[in-house]
Amino acid sequence: MKIRVGTFNLFQFVEPPYSWYEKKDKFTQEQWIEKKTWIKEQITSMNCDVIGFQEVFSQEALKDLCQELGFEYFVTVDTPKVHEKNDLIYISTTVALASKYPISNIKNVKTHMPSVKKHYLKGKFKFARTPIKADITLENQETITIYVCHLKSNRENEFEYIFKEEHSLEQKNEQVQKALKENFSKSLKQRLCEASSLFFDMKKLKEKPYILLCDLNDRLHSITIDALSNNKYHDENRKETFILKDAYYEHERKIYNPHPEQKEIKREATSYYIGKGNVLDFIFISNTFSKKNKDSIANVENYEIFNKHIEENHDGSILKSDHAQVVCQLNFKKN
Repeated sequence: MKIRVGTFNLFQFVEPPYSWYEKKDKFTQEQWIEKKTWIKEQITSMNCDVIGFQEVFSQEALKDLCQELGFEYFVTVDTPKVHEKNDLIYISTTVALASKYPISNIKNVKTHMPSVKKHYLKGKFKFARTPIKADITLENQETITIYVCHLKSNRENEFEYIFKEEHSLEQKNEQVQKALKENFSKSLKQRLCEASSLFFDMKKLKEKPYILLCDLNDRLHSITIDALSNNKYHDENRKETFILKDAYYEHERKIYNPHPEQKEIKREATSYYIGKGNVLDFIFISNTFSKKNKDSIANVENYEIFNKHIEENHDGSILKSDHAQVVCQLNFKKN
């Protein structure tokens, strides 16, 4: 048995006459039809069984769209807020989960208060976008917990450290501690608290299978990924062990050569900022799907990036998306 799971940032999915953030920012009916048509085409190309969505304002419109494409089950756990003076202007967004398999056991991801204290976050903490945590039951009766999240963005363009593969966790922590203590970046604090709360929630699942579909709003090798997955980040006395694997590294990767002489594998961007490509959209899997686990129930057979639209226009078209879509195919082992 095989299943395909994907993550899709829709980029302001707002049905007219509603606006996003500002009254002037809204679609005409013709634009809305064009955007929905492109989204349908993209979802059809992704050929998924399960999709996590970000930037969902018009939830019923997305539910109807997904059901037209065969996704019988659809879940949201929060309601987008509207402006106090104009209820046709949305001021917050949500995530959503669509599945061709039954969805059940929807639960909250609880705040991990020791992590809030650890990151020097003042005041009451809540997720920027409430994450989804739900079970899906497959044809083979296997139950998988699916998380969908959209972590705090750095909209204020505050200073945040950018790390490379060669940076150790100790080096990252040493630099980030100063930023946290001196309040350089409120967005980073928020994101690390969100990632840490997800880490401790997933850790309770132990050996049960789970998948995280997310717009991380942070880059490859970021400390956010350590907060999300690395035991050592949360307890310096532990060895580096990970409760999540980046599904990208679990499949046989094709070489992408923008230049004939370039032979190394280059990971494709899922978003651009000031012309520079970044990987912001991820599918993380639990160790029950890892190729290094002899007791794994399934392995990653394929990993695809649907990015033609952002390669053509790095800024992203509002009638399409400013993010690539990511799809992971899991091949289940026979019992």
